Amino acid sequence: MAELPSAVFNDTSVDWTSAGGDSRDMDVNVAYVASGFHQVWMMAATVFVFPIIPGLGLFYAGLCRRKSATTLLWQSMGVLGVISFQWFFWGYSLAYAANANSFIGTLTNFGMKNVVSVAIGYLPEPLFALYQCMFAMCTVMIMIGGAFERARLLPSMVFAFCWATIVYSPIVCWTWNAQGWLFNLPALDFAGGGPVHISSGTGALAYALVIGKRLEHNDPKRRVPKYVPHNPTLIFIGTWMIWFGWFGFNGGSTLNASVRTSYVLQNTNLAAATGVMGWSALDYLFYKGRFSVVGACQGCVAGLVAITPAAGFVPVYFAALIGFLGAVGVRLCEDINHWLRVDEGMEVFKLHAIGGIIGALLTGLFAADWVSLLDGATEAKGWVDHNYIQLGYQLAEVCAIVSYTFVVTVILLLIIDHIPGLKFRVPEHQEIEGLDKHLLFEEGMGDYELAEALRAAGYLNSGGMLVNDGITGIELPAPSTSSAEESKEKAAEASGKIASD
Repeated sequence: MAELPSAVFNDTSVDWTSAGGDSRDMDVNVAYVASGFHQVWMMAATVFVFPIIPGLGLFYAGLCRRKSATTLLWQSMGVLGVISFQWFFWGYSLAYAANANSFIGTLTNFGMKNVVSVAIGYLPEPLFALYQCMFAMCTVMIMIGGAFERARLLPSMVFAFCWATIVYSPIVCWTWNAQGWLFNLPALDFAGGGPVHISSGTGALAYALVIGKRLEHNDPKRRVPKYVPHNPTLIFIGTWMIWFGWFGFNGGSTLNASVRTSYVLQNTNLAAATGVMGWSALDYLFYKGRFSVVGACQGCVAGLVAITPAAGFVPVYFAALIGFLGAVGVRLCEDINHWLRVDEGMEVFKLHAIGGIIGALLTGLFAADWVSLLDGATEAKGWVDHNYIQLGYQLAEVCAIVSYTFVVTVILLLIIDHIPGLKFRVPEHQEIEGLDKHLLFEEGMGDYELAEALRAAGYLNSGGMLVNDGITGIELPAPSTSSAEESKEKAAEASGKIASD
């Protein structure tokens, strides 16, 4: 007789600890009675991380042009679906299987088999697995912004599933699995400077490089326009959600509710604050006494990225410095897309890869053992404790993750792009008119229909001055022959069309 599915899923035939015990024969909760408060905190931290994913969708939608903004909101939902499934299917097992080798896990936990009630530190494994799923979703959502305004949605989701499998899961295994080679080096990475930020930023750069520049950037005869974010309000709301979520992202990475956790929360908040200060200070200098809402938001994200690998290792005064230096360092790379000759308009590589590299290296300098020992067990030292080799280990982590991510991502993109039906690039007319119009069903951002009607009536090209149609984001010279009466007539035509629609 074939085994029941439940017996296969919770296999206790060889060793009851493989799944934490058979709940029909024992109370599996007994082992967690004394440490229940750790579970409560980690459940809360898991929920706190979740808003980062829709927050990133809002952040990206505000940064891009209106004609393709709604597709980025869809992608945030798509990533939630696809990567949650990938993590359940085999992502968790490839990253965290107990019998992994130094590079990648096995399929021991395929389909979450035996992920039932065994303890991971103070936590039952299902809670640990769900918390780590949030990290996987955040990483892929960050990376997916590399080809905004010109990539089809279906191939991007196929790519997301494959990228999480052959790029993200192995790097997590290297860094956080007890068998991983970076874990045993040891490279210090508290909450994902390498697996989350450096890998996603580098992946976004490869994505933008392979898929090519947007049309107006690719033609040397055209004037390359200077875009501005179409909706700072969305960026502000998205940043708020990201900052909020980062308390769970970093604070939960202790995997317990210890004094160290409280210290991590303090470091996280302070680094974000000094990131805002550092970026805004340079904006004030470069813009001759003016500030930028978008710049302040980017400074916040840069500070959070830089503190991520260091939050549980460095004293609070160094956390303030790391947030400030991370934001300043990223801000000074403002022209990196021009230097690299790539159209990565969301600046994912700048914010996340460069910010993550800065944070990883500064972790090697400023890690202090008394901070990590606030949890009662972990000891990690950097230059401040005369452990000078640690900076070399951090550099090894950076080089390994950047090189592996870039090479494998490029190969993966080229393979998928040649599969029938999965070509990434949209046709030229769809890119010009906007992805929202062609990839979504009758959905657009804000007053999209009004702008479409005005453009159809020709009103946006009249008026005798340079105007921005709010759709393409390109400033268009209006014909000098247009009169006030002609403009009024075109406005009346547009109003009539809107009324009839």
